[in-house]
Formats: sequence, C-alpha cells, structure tokens
Amino acid sequence: MGPVRERKRLTRVMTVPGVVSELDDDQANSVNSDVHSSVNQDRIIIVANQLPVKVKRRPDNKGWSFNWDDYSLLLQLKDGLPEEMEVLYVGSLKNDVDINEQDEVSSVLLEKFNCVPAFLPPEIFNKFYHGFCKQHLWSLFHYMLPYSANHGGRFHRSLWEAYVAANKIFSQRVIEVINPEDDYIWIHDYHLIVLPTFLRRRFNRLRMGFFLHSPFPSSEIYRTSPVREEILKALLNSDLIGFHTFDYARHFLSCCSRMLGLEYQSKRGYIGLEYYGRTIGIKIMPVGVHMEQIESALRVADKESRIHEFKQKFDGKTVLLGVDDMDVFKGVNLKLLAMEQMLKQHPKWQGRAVLVQITNPARGRGKDLEDTQAEIQASCKRINEMFRKTGYEPIVFIDRPISLAERVAYYTIAECVVVTAVRDGMNLTPYEYIACRQGVSESMSSSESNGPRKSMLVVSEFIGCSPSLSGAIRVNPWNFEATAEAMNEAISMADAEKQLRHEKHYRYISSHDVAFWSRSFFQDMERTCKDHFRRRCWGIGLSFGFRVVALDPNFRKLSIDHIESVYVRSKNRAILLDYDGTVMPQTSHNKTPNAEVIPIVNRLLGDTKNTVFVVSGRGKESLDKRFSPCKKLGIAAEHGYFMRWSSDDKWEVCGPNSEFGWKQIAEPVMRLYTEATDGSSIETKESALVWHHRDADPSLGSSQAKEMLDHLESVLANEPVTVKSGQFIIDVKPQGVSKGVVAEKVFTTMAESGKQADFVLCIGDDRSDEEMFEIISSAISSGILSCNASVFACTVGQKPSKAKYYLDDPAEVINMLEALADASDPGSFTDTESDISL
Repeated sequence: MGPVRERKRLTRVMTVPGVVSELDDDQANSVNSDVHSSVNQDRIIIVANQLPVKVKRRPDNKGWSFNWDDYSLLLQLKDGLPEEMEVLYVGSLKNDVDINEQDEVSSVLLEKFNCVPAFLPPEIFNKFYHGFCKQHLWSLFHYMLPYSANHGGRFHRSLWEAYVAANKIFSQRVIEVINPEDDYIWIHDYHLIVLPTFLRRRFNRLRMGFFLHSPFPSSEIYRTSPVREEILKALLNSDLIGFHTFDYARHFLSCCSRMLGLEYQSKRGYIGLEYYGRTIGIKIMPVGVHMEQIESALRVADKESRIHEFKQKFDGKTVLLGVDDMDVFKGVNLKLLAMEQMLKQHPKWQGRAVLVQITNPARGRGKDLEDTQAEIQASCKRINEMFRKTGYEPIVFIDRPISLAERVAYYTIAECVVVTAVRDGMNLTPYEYIACRQGVSESMSSSESNGPRKSMLVVSEFIGCSPSLSGAIRVNPWNFEATAEAMNEAISMADAEKQLRHEKHYRYISSHDVAFWSRSFFQDMERTCKDHFRRRCWGIGLSFGFRVVALDPNFRKLSIDHIESVYVRSKNRAILLDYDGTVMPQTSHNKTPNAEVIPIVNRLLGDTKNTVFVVSGRGKESLDKRFSPCKKLGIAAEHGYFMRWSSDDKWEVCGPNSEFGWKQIAEPVMRLYTEATDGSSIETKESALVWHHRDADPSLGSSQAKEMLDHLESVLANEPVTVKSGQFIIDVKPQGVSKGVVAEKVFTTMAESGKQADFVLCIGDDRSDEEMFEIISSAISSGILSCNASVFACTVGQKPSKAKYYLDDPAEVINMLEALADASDPGSFTDTESDISL
C-alpha cells in the first residue's frame, strides 16, 4: 500500500446547463509529466452511469440514508481485484439531490463509501439518458434504425450535446480525485463512451480501460450514426476496450478499418490496434455471476420456504421459465408465441407445461415500449383463454419487482429456462439458472437436493452468453415454430442427457465468475499500460479528433535546424529517398513529382559532396521519365533490381539471376484473386509481380491478401523468390533484392572511391524502407560508413519503425530537402559529373 491519501472535500460540479460545447480546446491544462510519481500504485477509479449505492430520504425528510447495492456489478467486481487495491467509484445517483445538499452528500459518500457522485441537472439528465442513451445509442447498438419518426429514435444534435455535457460532468468529478500517474481508470458501458477523450486530453499517460456491456453492431448499422467517428475516436483514447463476445469485437474492429483505416494484429493471442504509436488492447471476455451471492439467496429462499411453496404450487407441472427486462429487444412475445405453438403441436403438454414469465420493470420509455407491453398482455390473455383448465393456466405472467430469493426459487423448480431476446449484450439469466439448479447441498432441505443436478436451456443465438453455453439448444427467436420445437425437445430430453449438459455448463460458470472476469480485465489493462511512463506522449487534434501520439524515447521528430547544422559540417553525404509516400503523397493519383521537387533535387545534386539516390519499387522507365531533368540522380528501380548512378550510365541488373519462369506460376494465382476481388489489380514489372488491393473493400482485400500470401508461398516454395505483404500490396520479387542491399551498395561504392560517407539521410514510408533503416544501423560497425558518421534514418508518419526520426508527411520531407539545398556550399557546386561510378 502507498501512503495514505488525504481526503478531499469535493466542490459542487456544474449544476446549470449553460452553453454546451462539444469540448473545450484548452491545451494549457494538459498534464504531461515525464517523471513517474514515487507513490506506489494502489487504486482504481471505476466510472459508471450509476454508483453502486442505494439512496433514500430519511423518514423525517431531513437528509439521506445510504447503503451499498449488493447486486451491483461494480461492487461485485472488487472480488477480482488485488486485495490491497483501493477502489473509488464515480457515478450518478438514482435520486435527484437538491443543489443545497450536494456538498454534504458528496462528502458523506466519499468518506464512508469511497464514492464520488456526479450530479446531472434534470434538463441535461433527461436528454442524456432518456434521449441520447436510450433513444439513439441503445437502439443503434441493438440494430434498431429510425426508418420513420415513430420507429426508434431519430438523432437530434441537442441530445448529442447533452450527452457530451453529461460526460464532461463525469470527467470533472474524476479529475477532482485522480492521481493521474498512479491510478487506473475503468469506465463502464455506452453511457460514457466519450469520457475517455475528456480524460485523455487532460492526462496523456492515464492508464484507462473501457468495457462495453451492450452489443456493438455491425459496421453497416453503426455507420448510420451521425456521430460515428466521434464515438470511435473517443473509444480509441482508452488503452483497453472490452467486449463480451468476439462478434462484438469483430464489428468494432471492422468499423475502425472501414472508417479510420486501422488494421488490428494478434500477437501471442492478444489483439491490438496500432493508433498513432499507441497499442490499444481489445479484450474479449464475457462477464460472470457472483456465485456466493446466488448461494446466499438460495439459502434465504430455502429458509423462507419459497422453494417448497413453489414446488407445491406447480406440483405435477413442468415449468419453463423466462426472466427478462421489459424492453423491445427481449423477444418476450416471441416466447409466448412459441409456447402457444408448442401446446398446439404437442397436445400432451396441455395441462402440464407452464411458462412462468417474469418481467423486470422497464428502464426506458416511448411508444415502442408501450406497444410491446400491450402486445405481451394480449398474447397472455389469448393463450390462457385458449388452454385454461381447472387448476391450470399455461402462462403465469409476473410483471412486478421480485426479490432475488424469489427469483432463485423459480430457477430451482424450473425444468428449462427460455431466453428469446432478439439482441442482448450478455444476459446472465442462464448463468444464474445453472448456479441455482446446482444448489447448495449442505443447507438445502428439499429431498431432491442430494440427487443428480440437471437443467436445460433454450437460448437465442443473438445474445452474448450464447457462445459460452455449448450445451444449450440455440434458436433463432424470430422463428417461433422452431423455438417451440426446441422447448419441446428440452423438456422431453432424457435425464442423463440433461445432467451431462448441466455439468458442462456449471464447470464453466463456476470457474468464470465475475471475479475471474474483473481479474482478467485488470491484468490485461496492466499489461497494455506497462510502457506508459517510458514513452514520450503528446496530444494533437481538436474536439473529438483529439488523440495522443506515443513514441519511444529514442524516436523523435527530425529537426530541420539540427540536420542542417550537421549537413553543413559534413564532407561526403549519402541521401537515399523513397518515392511514393515520401516525396509524393501516397493518395495522389497524379504521380508526377511536384514542380518544386525537381529543382530541389537538382540543387542537391549540384553540390559535389552529395550522392543522391531515389530508391523505389517503381519500374525503371517510370522513374527515368519522372526524373529525366535530374541528370546526376542515382536511381534504384524495382527495389534495387535495376540500378544506375546517373542518366549517362546504363542500367545494371543487381539481382542474383534473370530467370523469371516463376512468373508463369505466380501470375495465374494472382489473376484468380483479382477476378474474385473487385477493385484489385496486378502490376507487372520486369523483375516482380505486385498485387494491389487499395481500392478493394477493406475487409475483403485484407482477407484475400492473407490468403494469397499463403497460397503464393506454397506454390513458390522451391523458386528463388520472396513473397511479402506491404501497404495494400502483395509483392513477389527475386531473392536477394531489397532496398537494404541498395543502401549497402551505395555506401560501399562511396567508400571504395575514397568518399566514405560521414552523413547519411535515408527517408521512406513503408515496410520495404525498413530494410534500408536496418542496414544503416549495422553499416557503421562494419566499417562501410565513417565511425563518426551522422545518420538520419527517417520514416514518414508517426508509427513504429526502425528509424529514429520521423517527419509527418511528404510536404515536410520537401521542406527539409529544400532547407538542405539552401544550406549547400556554393563553392562546392560544379557542372562536372561525380567521379563515383559503378
């Protein structure tokens, strides 16, 4: 444990809406210390929409009384965190607290419960929660689009502004109590999606995780949101983003790919997104239940004789059970229709099978919900009237709040639990049911408690817990006839089979409880953030375009003043330039050099101290044409398969062989993938074949590229070629040909001619250029370069690289080259050709 922290008396937060702006672009307050605090880390701040406390007015109406909400997930997850770790909660209260009482309530909650309340003004809360959260985000994440004004919630800018304002209030409360270099932040659910941006703007190195408890929709659905990029970029300000299932994570990654051009990588089983030098972890782990709490509720239910009472009430009946929230996505009416169908198709269950449907009170509001409630009530009435007998009603509908003890009593007597939600983030009902059917044998009084445990599940394939319940009968809830057959199969199944399925489920649920989930998430957050204080970070961008650039301490922006001063003092200079993406923007369709490039290159070539090479993957004719005015320019084409030192020299083949029989094997394979991938193309070079997929669908192009890479490596295994992937390309070229070999040849030739380089500038933007950077690092130790050589290996764009320097874009590259041209010694200019030759 670190030293005891002095408790703060919290000030009131904003209580009037004022003018709502999306973000304050005040960079002056950004905390960006390079020194790690000496205080040991021992605290995590958990931020959620609601605090895990119950609040109610005292009977005398003077003040408030507070108690822990033992059923809150936020409280339960503490079991998985280190024992010595302090947990601080930030969230709102369910009750409105008068502005005059907020200071006192804040102090009591902080002192006695380690809770920091965020008080939202009513006008902001209604638009934030009932407006943007429930009408827009909840509907969007559950695949409901507002095709008409009466269906779903249309986007309104005022609701988005209230959502942003509410998130800002939460951020203010976090900022009041945070120790930014010692605390972890764990944010929960869709109510606070933009909170990471507010906190990251203030504390660049903050260690922060986010877990989404709802589904994340497919990119086709998600992209309909008018604030789609703002939400994505806000999430990407977290260090670890958690989802219940791979489906949800896959949808999120697909959105990042299609909208932001980000590709994920899997390293040793961990999925990560590279984003401006930061690696954002993607965590896939379904939440679990609190086993001790369920066992405790079972003891209470047994003590209160609830289980015995229900056994008597449903004696001789086979009970199917549904426990759902009252909302439009839970598919309760589909379940009722399936029950009706089962009773029609299998008359043996009439008078015997009972569906007990418990519905928790609605948390949302609106016409859709009202229509759903009316539909459910009408179905219950119709089915009961159709199949009612003396002492028998097929549907027992319970729409009042019930205690956990009463709920577990129903779980205990149910032969099968049925979940027909059409879309649900997780749904822990099946987990709770399995735990209850296992029972607590040492305290249960029923005669069945010591017998074999058995259970059955009929679950929708569209809920988050479905993948982890391999023994359940999975159904498409929209097909209620198929659901009816599944329900019949479940309650008709042999007991031995029910036991085996139950045992398999219980092994998983008991070992993957809520503590396991929180422990796993926190450990991943520690791992993802372990290098935070070693790296240099700074924030860039305005509003929700804000992001943090994180770089290795040895990786820095190339200073034009610094390189210029070294350039002036040097005697023999080697300048190696990539073309596409370096002196020419990668996205430009016109690949002719800008008007300013040729004069700058010629001025550099006019200084006899300089040896300048363009090293590119392009063909020799293309490069020769584009740089025809630069007579002294050295060119390495097709990654160095062809080289020449000036326009007066002949092209020399530098590859190990000139046999291209392998093309007859590779080209048909590439053509096959090109025909199957709209937007892709084949570029045929003298020495190489390149498959381009920049214009293809991102997911299809990436998938086909991976498949092609494997295919080509297989069919070309015995050929003298290498197959490599690059930025939207698959490249097949002869072995021994690389830009690294070009760099080594240039340095060696200069040294042999008595002009050993003491200044090296090498600039490139993609993977092939990394080979040059790698050679440079070993050239000094091998004696090819002067031992005192100044080396500037520079990549274009802020990204992981073997280079030690970077420039932001081709425009900065050209500015830097122009500065070097201006700094060239006029006395060194000559019209004679360089005496270095091949």
